[in-house]
Amino acid sequence: MSPHQPTSRPAAGAPGVPWNRQRLRSNNEWLLLELLRTGGGTSRAQLARDTGLSKPTVSAALAELEQAGLVREAGRVAPERGRTAVLYEVDPTAGHVLGVDIGRARLRVAVADLAGTVVARRDVANRGRTADAVAEAVVAAAREATAEAGLDAADIVHAVIGTPGVWDEERRGVRYATSLPGWGRPGLFDRIGEGLGTAVTVANDANLAALGEYTLGAGRGSRMFAYLLVGTGLGLGVVKDGELLLGAHGGLGEIGLVPLPAFVGGPGDGPGGPGGQAVPSGGPGESGEPGGTTLEQEAAADAVVRAAREFGLEEPGGKRLTAKRVFERARSGDAAALRAVRWEAERLAYAVAVLSAVLDPDLLVLGGGIGSSADLLLEPLEQALRRFAPMRPTLAPSLLGEEAVLLGAVSTALETARPEVFERRTAQL
Repeated sequence: MSPHQPTSRPAAGAPGVPWNRQRLRSNNEWLLLELLRTGGGTSRAQLARDTGLSKPTVSAALAELEQAGLVREAGRVAPERGRTAVLYEVDPTAGHVLGVDIGRARLRVAVADLAGTVVARRDVANRGRTADAVAEAVVAAAREATAEAGLDAADIVHAVIGTPGVWDEERRGVRYATSLPGWGRPGLFDRIGEGLGTAVTVANDANLAALGEYTLGAGRGSRMFAYLLVGTGLGLGVVKDGELLLGAHGGLGEIGLVPLPAFVGGPGDGPGGPGGQAVPSGGPGESGEPGGTTLEQEAAADAVVRAAREFGLEEPGGKRLTAKRVFERARSGDAAALRAVRWEAERLAYAVAVLSAVLDPDLLVLGGGIGSSADLLLEPLEQALRRFAPMRPTLAPSLLGEEAVLLGAVSTALETARPEVFERRTAQL
């Protein structure tokens, strides 16, 4: 479903949907509701012109929607001629959704109304040492945000959880979430759903980030858009003509699992000397065996830190070195940190070369914790791509930054919640 288009419902007369007067009335109400959602405050006369419905039909439908708590008066407008007209808008408080972004370093939770406005949120460090502890922290943060918004669990219509890995419906768990040990245990997300007290959809974090960026950020208007999430893990989301591509088993975009060939060296000045192999001596690829290490192992945050240390970078006072600090030191001109950045760009270039040859996107957006340092990465990435890839997409930094997964989760939850709220409330009339 295109995230930028009005949510659709089965129309009267469609296969499997019997025609009747009630269904026709319901379709008219849904049509008006979606026009108000996408167009803002509008008068009855304008809605009649936009839909081709008669003014009495529009007036009756608006009255039903107002009684159901789905629309409300938004003010009045006085035209140069004629009577003052009442403007109507969607009532965004008719329902709420929950978006969750689970990362190895941080947990982010947002409660949003039906207009997509975030009304409460939590952003906390992920200190869980076990999968159960992380699950409990997610539920606690969600409950706090819900209470802050003045809502109960029953007020949350739908929740979408973004996580590394691929959801397996049969196992009721995720696969390939290597950055979160124990995270793939079957039933874990069912337990989270019970704690949240609402229906839950689990989605890959890079896919949600791609939807968020396509809807609200740098991917808008792109025909074939790829979002490369680079942080504690490595993932890819692809949106074609507004539709998220998932693959036959939901695993499209798990580029972090691709083996990194031994011939992909560093930027020419690796630890082994000029032109030598730039795999840090303590890294998983030191054996040099083809396929001995994956792109995620060699391009995510831990690998950046390993490379920086191998190049001689240390924090003063014995402080812990992080990928964020490596990039901060690079911005200050530290030679070892700059070498680590070029080393990272080389590996990302290989990932981009692979996906460019297979998918041919017109745009690639760099996002995630490391991707947010596009100011340092894009130039060496472009240089490396000129060597690796005859087919090269336009490269751009994320406009949503580390909010992309969370905003994509909220946007996806709204796609489910809006028609559900409509059905619930109109069924009570």
